[in-house]
Amino acid sequence: MSGAAVDQVLVPLLYLLSAVLFVFGIKGLTRVRTARRGNLIAAGAMLLAVVATLLELGAIDYRWILAGVVVGGAVGAIAAVRVPMTSMPEFVALFNGAGGGASALVALSILYLELVETPTHGLTNATAARALGPDSALSSVLSILIGAVTFSGSLVAYLKLAGKVVPGHPVLLPGRHLWNALLLLGGLGIGVWSVYLVTEPGTVFAAAVVVTALALLLGVGLVVPIGGADMPVVISLLNSYSGLAAAATGFVINNNLLIISGALVGASGLILTQIMCVAMNRSLANVLFGGFGAEAGGAPAAGGGEYGPVRQASPEEAAMILESAESVVFVPGYGLAVAQAQHIVRELADVLADRGARVSYGIHPVAGRMPGHMNVLLAEADVPYEQLLEMDAVNPEFRETDVVIVVGANDVVNPAAQNVPGSPIAGMPVLRVWEAKTTMVIKRSLGAGFAGIKNELFEYPNNLMIFGDAKQVLQELVAELKQAAA
Repeated sequence: MSGAAVDQVLVPLLYLLSAVLFVFGIKGLTRVRTARRGNLIAAGAMLLAVVATLLELGAIDYRWILAGVVVGGAVGAIAAVRVPMTSMPEFVALFNGAGGGASALVALSILYLELVETPTHGLTNATAARALGPDSALSSVLSILIGAVTFSGSLVAYLKLAGKVVPGHPVLLPGRHLWNALLLLGGLGIGVWSVYLVTEPGTVFAAAVVVTALALLLGVGLVVPIGGADMPVVISLLNSYSGLAAAATGFVINNNLLIISGALVGASGLILTQIMCVAMNRSLANVLFGGFGAEAGGAPAAGGGEYGPVRQASPEEAAMILESAESVVFVPGYGLAVAQAQHIVRELADVLADRGARVSYGIHPVAGRMPGHMNVLLAEADVPYEQLLEMDAVNPEFRETDVVIVVGANDVVNPAAQNVPGSPIAGMPVLRVWEAKTTMVIKRSLGAGFAGIKNELFEYPNNLMIFGDAKQVLQELVAELKQAAA
């Protein structure tokens, strides 16, 4: 096939096929049962897109490309194998940041190559808008701005989730909204001025570097005030940002597939962000600017308040109750991920099912630290998909449930969301576990969750607190039930 045929026929067809596969891949990710297949389809689409792009570039030096493939592939493979499920949210945050950073670097490199090193079409005393085209010039500014915000914001999100350097609670600095607005307007203003009014190539590139620096600061300023309870929303929003940055970069380099795939990621990320906000009964503006459970100056919210008498049980006592339970619902939270207890939960569920109990799992949309965190965690333990019930499906079932076992969840089962109008989580839809005959909360202590408030459930007369490491407690429950059946 001739070079012209490759450019005019084969490459567009491969791009089209890749775009279609991206759509099917994202569709597959909407359900736990098809998520693995969807991920493989999307990975194949990306491989196809890379091959098509290399064909379109034609005769190039592949040494740097091969080096990038080897290094990047090695890093990705090692990380995929070694990163535990508890660190998956941090891993996703880094992925988002890498996508945004790559988009910003591509836009910067295009400005340097086309304007500084080899001026386009030999034009002199011309603005970047004239040399690159108005759409490409403006897109380069947006790509740098959005990409750099995504990179630094994702890095802060990673540090918050990992508990490194940056505190996980909201840090509400005085005047933060004003400073963020100035950084945004300054970055946009300098970017537009440089590509539409400046004719000196070196000045244009220097302005682009300044825009990058302002955007990096803006990313930090936007994410630092957001606390851990809002991390599922933040991660999905940053994912959307990375897609928008990629789409803008597609206009810069005139690559239709990058525009399409970036738009898909951007749109799906925004939809997921809205779903997360609805699940928390909060607006996106409240998430970004509210500072969940903190006061200005950076102090976290109070540690939950004083508790009255709470009923405590040992694993042996809890097992005696479970022996006669006909229906059991597990409610997982981030504590389950921390304890790496998903496999022992599945084992306990199997033991209960063997005794004739009806077992299911109540999944809150924002349980954990990223969208779908609990679904992914339980899928790793091969929990049957039909046992995973979303909040709207499981809430009506609690009144007919004998025992609810809450493993490491806190705010998503707090009755204060419905009973305390002034609570920080007031109005947030929660799992109404307290309507069951008995609830058992497996937790290390009475410490507050991400919202930093007292959980009224702990004081309810039908609730039992089982203090200890989730994995160890569940192992003891399994042992007690097996011994009773022997």
